[in-house]
Amino acid sequence: MVKKHRETKETDISVELEIYGSGKCEIDTGVGFFDHMLNALCKHSLMDIKLVCKGDLFIDDHHSVEDCGIVLGSAIKESIYPLSCVERYGNSIVVMDEAAVECAIDLSNRPYLVYESSLNEKIGTFDSELIREFFQALAMNAGITLHLIRLRGDNSHHIAEATFKAFAVAFRRAISKNDRMGTPSTKGVL
Repeated sequence: MVKKHRETKETDISVELEIYGSGKCEIDTGVGFFDHMLNALCKHSLMDIKLVCKGDLFIDDHHSVEDCGIVLGSAIKESIYPLSCVERYGNSIVVMDEAAVECAIDLSNRPYLVYESSLNEKIGTFDSELIREFFQALAMNAGITLHLIRLRGDNSHHIAEATFKAFAVAFRRAISKNDRMGTPSTKGVL
């Protein structure tokens, strides 16, 4: 179990993370749609996540969503590195009705994000551009290479949810135990 806390003038965030959990989730960011997405991530990754964020929502959701990515990414990094006896790579294609999203992950300790998706500007009251901001912050702070690509879809809610679920499934596969693997790199270290 990894515990992280980060407090700034914009947000106060606490997270408890168990990457080899059962999908138990306690999320309270004050941003309803984002909570829904994090619950989906938790359920399909099988990570146990307790995350509480108090942010400056009177301004907008940006600081809360991005900073949750920073803190969750930092907790993931502490949980997985140094990398040993796991698959390292994971991928998935997740569909939700008409929407399909592909995710590929490399637990490389080289942070990078490829994000190819277009959504309506808003999903309810949620700014859809914050999905990219969240995954950018998560990838940079977790030290993972992350590709998220919308293959098809018209409904922005479906596309967003398929994105979080695709990440969850690919991450679960990347951290799958493989005792024969040792350090999954020809360099001998990640």
